Amino acid sequence: MQVLSSRVILRPADYSRTLSFYRDLIGLAVAREYPGGTVFFAGQGLIEIAGHGGSDAPSTFSGAIWLQVRDIAKAASELAAKGVTIDREAVKEPWGLLEMWVSDPDGVKLVIVQVPDNHPLRRDSRTTG
Repeated sequence: MQVLSSRVILRPADYSRTLSFYRDLIGLAVAREYPGGTVFFAGQGLIEIAGHGGSDAPSTFSGAIWLQVRDIAKAASELAAKGVTIDREAVKEPWGLLEMWVSDPDGVKLVIVQVPDNHPLRRDSRTTG
């Protein structure tokens, strides 16, 4: 299988409320819109908010959406100023990332992450020679 692209699709209980959360509060830019749905840019990925799905749509999402930011303190201030509840303040995890948690209107967890300058994700692991 060759995967050409991917996105997370959410089918919320209240399309307008969830659309507003991701667009206005989180501040994601719109990649495209179609009748009954909106797709947002989310770094290297996409998040689609679908206003359709019918009764067969899952009622819960047990995963999380990981969003990397440059400055987690600034992100926390911006979100709080917009009225977003911070479920868990930013802490340095054992794996070295700074992580803060918020939830969308349907309870989907967003993990807001800052990769510190000295973290292995920022270092070139190739050897020269």
